[in-house]
Amino acid sequence: MQTLHRTIADSLTIAGRSYSRLRAQPGELAAFLVLPVLMTVLFGYVLGSAITLPGGGDYRSYLMPGIFTQVMTMTAAAAATAVGADMERGVMDRLRVQPVAPGAVLIGRSVADLSTHLLSLASMVAAAVLLAGWRPHGPVAATAGAFGLLALFGFAMIWVGTWIGLLVRSAAQADAATFGWLFPMTFLANTFVPTRGLPGWLRPVAEWNPMSAVTAATRLLFGNPAGSPAAAWPLRHPVAASLLWSAALIAVFVPLSVRRHRAHGR
Repeated sequence: MQTLHRTIADSLTIAGRSYSRLRAQPGELAAFLVLPVLMTVLFGYVLGSAITLPGGGDYRSYLMPGIFTQVMTMTAAAAATAVGADMERGVMDRLRVQPVAPGAVLIGRSVADLSTHLLSLASMVAAAVLLAGWRPHGPVAATAGAFGLLALFGFAMIWVGTWIGLLVRSAAQADAATFGWLFPMTFLANTFVPTRGLPGWLRPVAEWNPMSAVTAATRLLFGNPAGSPAAAWPLRHPVAASLLWSAALIAVFVPLSVRRHRAHGR
């Protein structure tokens, strides 16, 4: 029990360090809050003015759950860059020789990253309501479930980014290591348009993309338009697929990150 209390206390201390760094860099904090607003305006009105949704429905209502999922997916890039920067500055090495509970460094970082991105998500939801007229139409419990799925998926992607950040030695390398796969992942999905319009050889890639499952699940739970129906299992059972994808990512990348963090100390 004492070990658990120490781990929680040290994790909160590490998370507090991340918050302090963010307060010291107001430009970064502003980017977290302002960028979602810009994305809402650009994607909602630029794409929304040119796209007709198959199956009917308002395109901006269809789009916003995809943008919410995109924000939580990008937690991987932010986590990788932050961990890579700490590796570059030797912060990880200094924490390793301090009397810090095992696991507290990574847990504290993941908690801080998740809470920061939830703040960014809240900013985007406010922008979607005020600027794009987006509304959830499902029951309150379903709406809460949609936000819970987004938080769970964001937490899973943070551990993907943490592992990548521990593999490299600098923020620049971490940025390069995440951009190459994260950029196509966010667009090769049902984020902006239904997958039915994709070529036959490319459609399964988009339909089995974890982002597509989370986007479809949140559209379902929010009661927003879903576009044309898809045949792939993850899109016919998006809530179950989202939970399975998130659990699988956590089950794989948490142990990998812990092992990599320990390996640096040997």
